[in-house]
Amino acid sequence: MKRLRQHLGSNYYLPISQLKRIPPNYPPLIENINWKEHFINGKAPDMIDLGCGKGLFLESLAMLYPEKNILGIELREPFVKKIITKKKELPNLSALWYNITNGLYFIDDETIEKVFFLFPDPWFKKKHFKRRVFNFDLLNEIYRILLPSGKLYIATDIYDVHLYHIEILNNFKKFTFSEANNSLIWDLPMTNKQKSCEEKGIKYFRIICCK
Repeated sequence: MKRLRQHLGSNYYLPISQLKRIPPNYPPLIENINWKEHFINGKAPDMIDLGCGKGLFLESLAMLYPEKNILGIELREPFVKKIITKKKELPNLSALWYNITNGLYFIDDETIEKVFFLFPDPWFKKKHFKRRVFNFDLLNEIYRILLPSGKLYIATDIYDVHLYHIEILNNFKKFTFSEANNSLIWDLPMTNKQKSCEEKGIKYFRIICCK
């Protein structure tokens, strides 16, 4: 079985507007989309997982909410192709090969119930902070697409990244948010990373943001 590549070069994590040269196999831009090509009911997604990785969480969510359209967005094309193979079993599941730093223009305003941003690449070095996807541009897009009652869920296993998320949210000011270390409050399926943390006894941190 071919092993799927876990990491990409650093330039793949930047928006196309900041690139002097577009790297090979950079995800194509998406401005408009036909949801009939993604979901059997032809409707737009209800929930979006930004950076869905291998898709364990995404698939679990689709099974948990069969009446909802669940969309994953992922930078690594092989992961997206793997997720797409599950569509016959889970017709309410789909995934896009896309770089979210280029905006979510194909998602209409105030249409999404929940957005998930779980265990992003930490980019530890300060010189690489600009490659952290969690910034005002992304938050503005998430805030725009969420329903008035919509929620954003955030998780990381890196404490410094957790503090970084809190700092950005505090400066952004539009969301009310709280830490959600109680699983009863979180009440969501596990991601691949969360499962690994549980097995290795690694602490992780979670935040729920309300619009």
